[in-house]
Amino acid sequence: MSKNSDLLIKNVCPVDDRQDGSKTLDIRIRDGVIRKTGPGLEPDSASGAKETVYDAGGAYVSPGWMDMHVHLREPGYEHKETVSTGCDSAAAGGFTAVACMPNTNPPIHTRDVVSYVLKQAAGLPVDVYPIGAVSKDRAGKSLSEMSDMKEGGAVAFSDDGDPVQDSRLMRIALEYSAMLDMPIINHEEDLLLSRPGHMHEGRVSTRLGLAGTPSIAEEIMIARDILLAELTGGHIHVAHISTRKGVDLVRDARKKGINVTTEVCPHHFDLTDEEIERRDFDTNWKMHPPLRTADDVEAMIEGLADGTIDVICTDHAPHSVDEKEVEFIYAPNGIIGLETAWSVICKRLVQPGRLSLQQVVEKLTVQPRKLLNIPVPELLEGAPANLTIFNTNEEWICTREGMRSRSVNTPYLDEKMTGRAVAIYNNGQFVETAR
Repeated sequence: MSKNSDLLIKNVCPVDDRQDGSKTLDIRIRDGVIRKTGPGLEPDSASGAKETVYDAGGAYVSPGWMDMHVHLREPGYEHKETVSTGCDSAAAGGFTAVACMPNTNPPIHTRDVVSYVLKQAAGLPVDVYPIGAVSKDRAGKSLSEMSDMKEGGAVAFSDDGDPVQDSRLMRIALEYSAMLDMPIINHEEDLLLSRPGHMHEGRVSTRLGLAGTPSIAEEIMIARDILLAELTGGHIHVAHISTRKGVDLVRDARKKGINVTTEVCPHHFDLTDEEIERRDFDTNWKMHPPLRTADDVEAMIEGLADGTIDVICTDHAPHSVDEKEVEFIYAPNGIIGLETAWSVICKRLVQPGRLSLQQVVEKLTVQPRKLLNIPVPELLEGAPANLTIFNTNEEWICTREGMRSRSVNTPYLDEKMTGRAVAIYNNGQFVETAR
């Protein structure tokens, strides 16, 4: 990492809402601001500036990516991840911003915890935006201090892995959040239908003799929240959608003008429940929502392509080795995803031509910030420099030693990956991501 805020990036191909990556140019950054863009820029020695020159060799550059659904685990679970190590992982994956979920200890349910997280993130090259809890202690009984948390820096509200089961509480939360112009992010799961499921309910779970979580548990909750958003005028954001019917429900609601948005994780448009059998109950394939069917995977890609699904996020969920290396039914749900997301996007979306680079970049840069009311970085002269440099063809191996996260619970361990984020620049800091 270099803290030199003066940088000349040579030979990059810009990708944003105006540029498709077909042209090559140079970008001069001084004091953290884009000062000049264009072809053939030469190092500036006349002014006495200590300018670092970085030749990107024809890689792409876009506004900095954002992951609006990560778990940084601090405070309370620092053995899994910290704000610092989580941001290291984010930078390695090409992300210049993350929004962190409130399932910490104590939860992010009061302004002082919001402030603590922001203090831990101060000075890092990755911006951190806390998401406050909907309810006190994430217990689903009474509302948290939503307005106070917004004033302290929270950008949304969610009880995260503990879905808001009480419909009356969700109605009130949507009414309050509408006044604050902030979204409610709900983990869509009817617990009475889903528990004690350990994987997707279907042919594979039946064959393996594992209790399954049916798709309907997710879909019923999505339908409820859509109706409540219609009633209240609030903004409901469907977290990590995973079923075809769920996508259909969101698509139909949007056609009616209901304020509903959604996100999908790379593993849900890449992997299926068959992997659990194929991988002999490896707990790195255990997550929630669970891996579902090939038809659901296809529905996720279709939803991304037609704009029903707004955002690609990772649900980066670190767990320690001793927590994951147990019998499948006892292992916690979740995988890390910040450092492998771009390669999965390349494999499943870009290389097959299902989405263009511009479409993918929009879902990584513009949409997450737009939904959270955060300024969107731009590749314009005079704008603060906040950018990601990446390629679509570099081959690399996802190794335990190469991980920046404190945890290594990923299904892609030791797999050959294609496509990589190679550097980020943000907050006056240049970070080359590959070790």
